[in-house]
Amino acid sequence: MITPFKDDGSVDFAIAAKLASHLAENGTDTLVVCGTTGESPTLTWDEEYELFQVVQQAVAGKAKIIAGAGSNSTREAIAATQKAAKLGLDGSLQVVPYYNKPPQEGLYQHFKAIAEAEPDLPMMLYNIPGRTGQNMQPETIARLATISNIVAVKESTGNLDQASEIQRLTPTEFALYSGDDSITLPLLAIGGTGVVSVASHLVGPQLQQMIRAFESGQHQVATKIHLELFPLFKALFTTANPIPVKAALRLQGWQVGSTRLPLADASTDLTAALKPVMTRLSLL
Repeated sequence: MITPFKDDGSVDFAIAAKLASHLAENGTDTLVVCGTTGESPTLTWDEEYELFQVVQQAVAGKAKIIAGAGSNSTREAIAATQKAAKLGLDGSLQVVPYYNKPPQEGLYQHFKAIAEAEPDLPMMLYNIPGRTGQNMQPETIARLATISNIVAVKESTGNLDQASEIQRLTPTEFALYSGDDSITLPLLAIGGTGVVSVASHLVGPQLQQMIRAFESGQHQVATKIHLELFPLFKALFTTANPIPVKAALRLQGWQVGSTRLPLADASTDLTAALKPVMTRLSLL
């Protein structure tokens, strides 16, 4: 879920609540709050905790909430995760530590320490080497999957070989989620569970329909939906996420504001390029 900002750059909690409710009513089973799409690197912890509570109240009984509680400091990640647990949230998303570039053993110990600090809160690992500078190997993920409350991975390498190896090495109950809308269907084909989506801000019901169609054996239907949505998937990643999706939401009339620096706001050309893609999907 994106984080809406007011014109002065402060978090717009009222719009956040409204958007969260909208997403929960339009195909989203669980909201990831304060993840990459939510611009977590430029949110303060106080802003994040307030967002958790505002969204929790907005979607009570309609959707679950996963807290983006990761950090490149293990102690900081533990503290954030413990606060999320006290709020009664449904899980945490833990990104590979960025900038530090820890070795695989460091990654294992980092996530193990967070899991053990809050053993009753389910954890989703988040592997996105394009942003963190380090790829968590399938063997490391498999080691972590033996820890009872580490239950899933958001795989954002775009590498189907790696995703296949994760599936091969981890227990059946360990869930593989796509971190990229464009490879959700291919990941479903190798046993994936779903997607931590950006496009769901715009096409949540269609994504839900695609996944349900695949699960029920209607593979041609799922493929048709995937191909229809594919241009949108690509358009939303023409520059750093969430710049394009915020521009798309503004085109729909959502007052979500711009992105916080150092992310620059969408250019005129980018916004213009989104319009025909969205129009073809009846989103405008």
